[in-house]
Amino acid sequence: MTPINIYKALGERLEGFGTTERSRAIIDEAMAENPWFTEEDIVRAVEAIRRDMLQNPELEAWLQRYTRAQTPQRVALIMAGNLPLVGFFDLMCVTLSGHECHYKPSSKDSVLMEYIVGELRSIEPTIALHRFDPEAEYDMLIATGGDAAMHHFDTHYPTTRRLLRGSRHSVAVLSGRESREELRGLAQDITAYSGLGCRSVSMIFVPRGHMPNIVSAQPASEKLRRNLRSERALRTMTAQPFTDCGGFILVSGSEFPTSLAVVTLSEYDTIAEVEEWVRNNGDQIQCVVSHLESLSSALPFGRTIPFGQAQHPTLTDWADGIDTMKWLCD
Repeated sequence: MTPINIYKALGERLEGFGTTERSRAIIDEAMAENPWFTEEDIVRAVEAIRRDMLQNPELEAWLQRYTRAQTPQRVALIMAGNLPLVGFFDLMCVTLSGHECHYKPSSKDSVLMEYIVGELRSIEPTIALHRFDPEAEYDMLIATGGDAAMHHFDTHYPTTRRLLRGSRHSVAVLSGRESREELRGLAQDITAYSGLGCRSVSMIFVPRGHMPNIVSAQPASEKLRRNLRSERALRTMTAQPFTDCGGFILVSGSEFPTSLAVVTLSEYDTIAEVEEWVRNNGDQIQCVVSHLESLSSALPFGRTIPFGQAQHPTLTDWADGIDTMKWLCD
């Protein structure tokens, strides 16, 4: 079976995930493994993969931009586990580029990842997917983590070609003329996956004096609900002003928040101020949600994301703005 047909078949198998007895059992196991995961977020993640990454002719047109490696390399893939199946796209890129993928799922997301790997092996038993061996040598390494993890990879794989990713943040820039539907979409951009992803909006720029009416439901995750209650209580006791939006709170400031369930609201006088801020902080930004097209020239990745679409990356929405397929195929 051709590589692209393997993933096309996977997309067909993932249709209706969460409605069958087997997939519901997988969801229950994944939530037991990681209490931050909710059924809604798991189904959302699987459906986003199926709809935005595994559909022809988009998948075929995307793959035609690259030349598969003539000599397969051993690629170590160290996955994050903050979101359900957050490592899937890298796994797909490695196998479609013609290399061997030696994957290490996060202990927080091994149930879902092994489920997907099992489906791929069922579709094509010869697919080049292997478990990572910390004692083995690799030609390339893709990994996500904090400063300590980056130091570990630099120390243990000094001669290995590495693609290392740190933490990033996402912001929204409002004009003050957003529709009710756009603000509902922004609420999803903030609250989906408990705000744990690099594409989760945690800072909002608004025209001075404008207070957006963003309302969301209480978090589905009990862990996030406890976090939210704690933030409300702490800020109330210390007389720190905040706006309660239901599923998160808004606080005034100019820095990314350090707590979940908190979103920073930063006022601007001219859009040029925001453009300059974006240019100066581009290395910290994953995506910018806005309908202001003028911002695109300031973005290192060249475009804004529509409201409600931050959590739906497409085949060309690269982590850290680096084309992983090009990196693998060079």
